[in-house]
Amino acid sequence: MQYRINVYDKDMHKQRVTVTVDEELLEAANRAVIEGLARSVSEWVSEAMAQRRDRDARLAVMRRLLEEYEAEHGFISDEEIAEQAQQDRDAAGSYRAEFRQTA
Repeated sequence: MQYRINVYDKDMHKQRVTVTVDEELLEAANRAVIEGLARSVSEWVSEAMAQRRDRDARLAVMRRLLEEYEAEHGFISDEEIAEQAQQDRDAAGSYRAEFRQTA
């Protein structure tokens, strides 16, 4: 398996901070550095923070779109959500079955 190492932008303005993290996460960051997946723990943490920022931005857009949809079409009920979730599971099961047959 090949891993992609993101280029660490040395020109970005950086600020030193002190944070407290779970030991397990720090061990994961150190392993990433040892395995060449990150140049430093700082890079690993910065990338994780950027991913969280991007995820939060996407969720904010989804929240806004959902609010707009519900304002126009009405509230989506728990039953509708459960029905759609079942349809999604069924579709995923069908896809997996087809994939296994062609593999």
